[in-house]
Amino acid sequence: MSAQTTPPTYRTAPWSKAIGLLIFTSRWLQAPLYLGLIVAQGIYVWVFLKELWHLLEGVFNLEHALTEAQIMLVVLGLIDVVMIANLLIMVIIGGYETFVSRIKVDGHPDQPEWLSHVNANVLKVKLAMAIIGISSIHLLKTFIGVGAITEQGAVENGEKYTSTGVMWQVIIHCVFILSALALAWIDRMSYHRAHPGETHDGVPVPVAGAEHGAAVAASPAPQEHAAAPPRH
Repeated sequence: MSAQTTPPTYRTAPWSKAIGLLIFTSRWLQAPLYLGLIVAQGIYVWVFLKELWHLLEGVFNLEHALTEAQIMLVVLGLIDVVMIANLLIMVIIGGYETFVSRIKVDGHPDQPEWLSHVNANVLKVKLAMAIIGISSIHLLKTFIGVGAITEQGAVENGEKYTSTGVMWQVIIHCVFILSALALAWIDRMSYHRAHPGETHDGVPVPVAGAEHGAAVAASPAPQEHAAAPPRH
């Protein structure tokens, strides 16, 4: 029986360590980008408040009150701003957590549910779903604003809509949906290719038979029937 051989160890040159440390530290160059997105989110908050104020003025203006369709368009615009703000939050928190440094908020009562298992694949799927939601809002605004469109098009709130433009909006929205489905399918396929017991993107892959064993262990043990008292 041959003795086990120890694999040879190689010394790393100091310059190689320095280059690796420099590359690893370069991730902090992305921190100003996320800080800039926080400023952009503050701008969206200001836009939301301004649109909300215009909505209140239009509703309580007795001389030139907004119609129901106009109110619906303004509300859809507010929802659009909120969804873009949600997209910014996912990019800021998820991107910083994935590519820069961990945010140590474990156990915090306000910690988002998705932050505990955030990774590049989950972030891409969530961003794709958010983009689909934003595209849906824009498409719904187009349908409400256009109404009965003619061959020459329609003009609503200073914007001209044509049948070709609406058709391309629908096509682009369908492309967004197909892209999100493809990302989700790729992530699911990579999850199934992982070996049982491994951790894939922060989610442990269950071992075959482990769930059944856990269910059996958690089930209450059958109670034994009490022995009948002896007859005298």
